[in-house]
Amino acid sequence: MKLPFRQTLGLLLLAAGSALAQQTPILKQPPAGFDQPRTGIAAGRIDSISYPSATVGTTRKALVYTPPGYSKKKKYPVLYLLHGIGGDEKEWLRGGQPQVILDNLYAEGKLQPMLVVMPNGRAMKDDRAVGNIYGPDKVAAFANFEQDLLHDLIPYIEKTYKPLTTRENRAIAGLSMGGGQSLNFGLGNLDKFAWVGEFSAAPNTKQPAELVPDPAKARKMLKLLWLECGDADGLLSVSQRTHDYLYQHRVPHVYYIEPGGHDFKVWKNGLYMFSQFLFKPVDVAALPSYTVLGAPAATNVRNAKYPQILPDNRASFRLKAADAQRVQVDLGRKYDLTKGTDGYWTATTDTLSEGLHYYSLLLDGLPVADPASDTFYGMGRMASGIEIPSRNGAFYAQQDVPHGEVRQRRYYSKVTNSWRDMYVYTPPGYDGNTTQKYPVLYLLHGGGEDETGWVKQGKTDLILDNLLAAQKAKPMLIVMMDGNVGGPGGLAGFGENTLRTFENELKQSVLPLVESNYRVAANAQNRALAGLSMGGLQTLYAGVRNSDMFSQLGVFSSGFFGNNPQLSDPQYAYMKANAATLNTNLKPLWLSMGGPEDIAYANNKIMRAKFDELGIKYVYSEYPGGHTWPVWRHDLYMFAQGLFR
Repeated sequence: MKLPFRQTLGLLLLAAGSALAQQTPILKQPPAGFDQPRTGIAAGRIDSISYPSATVGTTRKALVYTPPGYSKKKKYPVLYLLHGIGGDEKEWLRGGQPQVILDNLYAEGKLQPMLVVMPNGRAMKDDRAVGNIYGPDKVAAFANFEQDLLHDLIPYIEKTYKPLTTRENRAIAGLSMGGGQSLNFGLGNLDKFAWVGEFSAAPNTKQPAELVPDPAKARKMLKLLWLECGDADGLLSVSQRTHDYLYQHRVPHVYYIEPGGHDFKVWKNGLYMFSQFLFKPVDVAALPSYTVLGAPAATNVRNAKYPQILPDNRASFRLKAADAQRVQVDLGRKYDLTKGTDGYWTATTDTLSEGLHYYSLLLDGLPVADPASDTFYGMGRMASGIEIPSRNGAFYAQQDVPHGEVRQRRYYSKVTNSWRDMYVYTPPGYDGNTTQKYPVLYLLHGGGEDETGWVKQGKTDLILDNLLAAQKAKPMLIVMMDGNVGGPGGLAGFGENTLRTFENELKQSVLPLVESNYRVAANAQNRALAGLSMGGLQTLYAGVRNSDMFSQLGVFSSGFFGNNPQLSDPQYAYMKANAATLNTNLKPLWLSMGGPEDIAYANNKIMRAKFDELGIKYVYSEYPGGHTWPVWRHDLYMFAQGLFR
């Protein structure tokens, strides 16, 4: 028998893998008329039931939808569908007409037959939505419904309707307050529910770590976890924080964002989409494809909705440039934007790697910064940046811990004969501990960047705040100076003269300024020097030649050029002559790379072989990610933990 086209398409969509999901259009929004009654199709039935509640001490009401063709001789799975704070068991019926949506889906062959139970989620004797619906007694009643649901309602449904009773055949979903209940009760009782959905979850939703304290257990037991919200909903942050946690802990889920607010337009769409997945095999790899919109990037300026990050880490761009003839976004690879009739240009990239990406908009070939995004000094100029979330980024996430300060310091340099800036991180409690002296890490940026790099791109203050709160690092100052000291820049800038100028700037300008204006311990045991890429070369040059001033060196994604003996040979000659001193003074010389894909990997490998030949002791660390900020943030995270011990 040949299946109807729509049913065939639906089955194909569920079977599609993540790669195909990016190439093959999938159903992302309900079609027109999905919520309108149709003639000539079979209809389900809605009954009102009363059940005894020992939890509340009264008889309570609920509605039960039975599917078209319902038979008492068959056993069905069950969806428990919950309402919002101002509703009752009839809210879905009044505002969403779920029976119409479900009848239409059954007519198209898109649903697994199921019972849908719509209870009153306000578990108190007077459970009407009257008076102050936000009163503490009524809010408490929504939490109390968990016991009513588990111990009274579900047993009644299973005794009366005799449905399938395993957790794999039980789902829970809800809107707003009911969405929070669904997450709280469903994820809190994985032995009872395998399918959990929320539509615009309200602030009654528990914090993510409470919802999913054991991600491995959730990964194993959940059949489907569905988060949905409108992009203009003031409660979007509740769904976002849950998604962020689930993403970080690799718990498969759908994060469905669509145009809309806190209303039944969104919630009806949610029921339409979510119900089609229930009680069927689910292709986990395809779940990130089920969304209409993405979440605004963390690097967006205030209130900017674009660029957006989709759940599979593709980025969507949208801007208005009515008079432009061609618009592209340059992320290393150029993407063409398409102009709509409204004058807006749009494009969606391929999946991007985690971390910060510099980018520019190209308007008829002219590179400009995106006015909707924060800008960073990178690539030798101001450029836009977009932060792609990292599953391993908790160590640089903003957390509720004591925070230090980043202070800007302007000074005149007699070495460069110019005014210059530096930034100084002071740890929490610095101003209060007036007698304490602190060690100092001097931290250097890479080529094409400046003293703002470790502050903005590197998230230095957050990394140290989190380390200190976890007692994984000693309190310290971090000085982020400008490593650009003249010269032609690029590879030609790594000559002996430029490196010597940097050394003089560090020793003659920066150290005296820091040690005369901040409470620091001014000796080698309390000084460290580290840098990435270009800053790694500067660390090697100035740190090795001044091991009596710095006891610990960190070289991130760097190494002397293997094909430039004019630069490297004098450095190796110095190390050979001073190997014993270096091995005594430097504890440690710490080298790290971003794996074989790091552009400095070959040079570093050659340099390490030379160090082995010369008997120079070092510690080597490797973290995958290439020549990128996620790698260098992790380098700082690891390096800082061993400092000044």
